[in-house]
Amino acid sequence: MNGQALRRLCIRASLLGALAAACGCAHDRAAPASDVPPALQVPAGQRLTHVLHGTGVQIYQCTASGQNPARYSWILQAPAADLSDRSGKDVGRHYEGPTWEADDGSKVVGELVARADAPAPGAVPWLLLRARSNSGKGIFGKVRSIQRLHTIGGLSPDSVCDASHAGERVRVPYSADYYFYVARR
Repeated sequence: MNGQALRRLCIRASLLGALAAACGCAHDRAAPASDVPPALQVPAGQRLTHVLHGTGVQIYQCTASGQNPARYSWILQAPAADLSDRSGKDVGRHYEGPTWEADDGSKVVGELVARADAPAPGAVPWLLLRARSNSGKGIFGKVRSIQRLHTIGGLSPDSVCDASHAGERVRVPYSADYYFYVARR
């Protein structure tokens, strides 16, 4: 069987789920990333359920330092990103909290556990987060851990942040892959 015929078979098989596993079309199933630093590994007893791609912005605000009001810096306010599945279908959004909300109404709010520098220059760090709260019965209803990996862009702006720019907001484009884990049954 040539490569194009195998690809067509895998696409058809992915529509049938069980056949996809039988024919070895493993790329259609969510698999943990192989390039995760040790500090960002999820706790034992969890399994990966979804990998979603986030595309959007990191929103920064020029803010005076609490310790030295004469000093200003860009402070992250929130992400604003659309989440899509492997086929490119929009399935939800990511915003302040940090919160991930699916179109099915489920949500997970995370809290930071660990971070690691991104391998790509100019990219926001990779993260491990744990669920602080969940709601709904959809894809995020039982999430326990979230990894933010494979980031591109999103670092604070290089532009001037001083008293004349106080309160100014800047939206910096970024993208990332989000890996969602639930407790093993």
